[in-house]
Amino acid sequence: MRTSHVDSMLPWTLLCLVCVTVDALSLTRVRDRDISTAGRTDGQQGDRTTTETLKQGRWLLNRVKRGWMWNQFSIQEEYTGTEYLYIGKLQSDVDHGDGTVKYVLSGDGAGSVFVIDENNGDLHATRRLDREVKSYYTLRATVINKRTGHKLEPETDFVIKLHDINDNEPMFSQELYLGSVPERSAIGTSVIQVTATDADDSMYGNSAKLVYSISQGHPYFSVDPNTGVIRTALGPGDMDREQREHYQVVIEAKDMAGIFQFSVPESSKPGTPVGRIRATDKDIGQNAEMLFSIVSGDGMDMFDISTDQETQEGVITVGKPLDYERKRSYTVEIQVQNTEVDPRFPAMGSRDMATVRIGVEDVDEAPLFNKASYLMEAKEDMAVGAAVGSVSAVDPDAAHSPVRYSIDRRTDMDRLFNVHPGNGSVFLLMSLDREQHAWHNISVTATEFNKPLQTSHVAVFIRLLDINDNAPTFATTYETFVCERTKTGQRIQTVSAVDADEPASGHRFFFSLAPEGTHRSNFTVRDNGDNTAGILTRRSSYQRLQQSVYLVPVVITDGDYPMQSSTGTLTVRVCSCDRHGNMELCNAEALTSSAGISTGALIAILLCAIILLSK
Repeated sequence: MRTSHVDSMLPWTLLCLVCVTVDALSLTRVRDRDISTAGRTDGQQGDRTTTETLKQGRWLLNRVKRGWMWNQFSIQEEYTGTEYLYIGKLQSDVDHGDGTVKYVLSGDGAGSVFVIDENNGDLHATRRLDREVKSYYTLRATVINKRTGHKLEPETDFVIKLHDINDNEPMFSQELYLGSVPERSAIGTSVIQVTATDADDSMYGNSAKLVYSISQGHPYFSVDPNTGVIRTALGPGDMDREQREHYQVVIEAKDMAGIFQFSVPESSKPGTPVGRIRATDKDIGQNAEMLFSIVSGDGMDMFDISTDQETQEGVITVGKPLDYERKRSYTVEIQVQNTEVDPRFPAMGSRDMATVRIGVEDVDEAPLFNKASYLMEAKEDMAVGAAVGSVSAVDPDAAHSPVRYSIDRRTDMDRLFNVHPGNGSVFLLMSLDREQHAWHNISVTATEFNKPLQTSHVAVFIRLLDINDNAPTFATTYETFVCERTKTGQRIQTVSAVDADEPASGHRFFFSLAPEGTHRSNFTVRDNGDNTAGILTRRSSYQRLQQSVYLVPVVITDGDYPMQSSTGTLTVRVCSCDRHGNMELCNAEALTSSAGISTGALIAILLCAIILLSK
């Protein structure tokens, strides 16, 4: 099964020029044999060295102490994320999770290329790494007691291997090859062998597996796609030195992995298709069904892939919001495999890999506020013109155009606020009263100077902070009665208070008898200490016929700063009562006094009513 694409696969390719001379028969054989042998030996020796190095790396990885527990560590080269790359966790069985141990890292790149969280053993890479510069790192780790500094584990070696991506183009061993062939040579006569190498990992995927082809030199010559051996493609009658002595042949070397290249606008929403990749399978039906998956790369978290069940193509889609200014390209490694594998043929190549590079296209975006919404606070006595806060927005595009601020007047019909067009400072146009409106919700607009259609909005919530500018008052209009015969100190009413202010520590009210009521007072006020007060009698006998109504002035003071107070009046009627203290009879004047209507006024109202009814 091979990955391919009709028009998007862009493998690394390199061209070389081969000059072929048709020589006399006696001059060619020794020279031809020497050139082809030298090219072949150099390439094979390099592969053997790399293989031995990788085997050594695996051997070191397997030799770990029994007390240590970790997985085989490997990371992809050329990681370009903005955060440190998580590699894995080092964990010792002496670590019981109680915070008493400390992980210490040393060795190749420790502290610079690789860092470890000393508390939990999490291992990260701090920079982008190149496998072609260094394919693996050998490090050492140990655990020490934080309190004593003593080692709890001997130092143990481990290896971090870099996984290859197809980031290198093939390179020919020579820029110009000179070859020759005897005239009158038969079809298929060897001319010369060209050799290209690829710095990518030949042991991982197909990034370093090369294919040769002729882009110039037909129909006289051909090239073996696997070995790079150039041969004659025409018969003896066409290889005539007297007719043509020199040929220029251009050979192309292409790595077989190929690279899929796509681009997507940064404004694309999650779920937006990016592109399709196709894999070929000579099987049919259920045996040719494929499963695509993203297995590595710095775009693993940004993109998804699924299989189109009708075409069996891999469909790449956007997984998370993109930002051109933050990151302009991603690379992912995609694996394709058969969904059904016949157990009789487990090693028949049921999976393949491909590299996909996805470019992020810049889109002209509206200004971006640095917060999703703003919460501001202002004291209700703040002076007109004072600033209550500020907003900030920038043009996220590369041009970074200046931004102008304004208030959406549909959200501020009374024009209580304004915003500085240049710096985003929000200030008062009118005085505010928290007791009328405790909150104000407005919308601020940011517009690019040169592009008035590029506009964004943000909500600004303004909370007014209370000041103690209201005096407490009685919670309701209080009216009560006292029996003609009662007891001294008898409670006849409990009063409470309300305040339009809202102190942070809560209300605290104090009650007392007003100074004008203390002289020859018939009643007294007792503060209960719980924001209520009791109205008590000061004598045991009241005469209804002598005075039927008493007005008791009560001073109510709050406990905030600056202190505010008011005087509330309690109306007390004198009534005759039964022996149980139940009211039996009160004067008419007393019944109307609490409503604020005198006897004379009541008589006038009754006379008017009689006159109207008589007409």
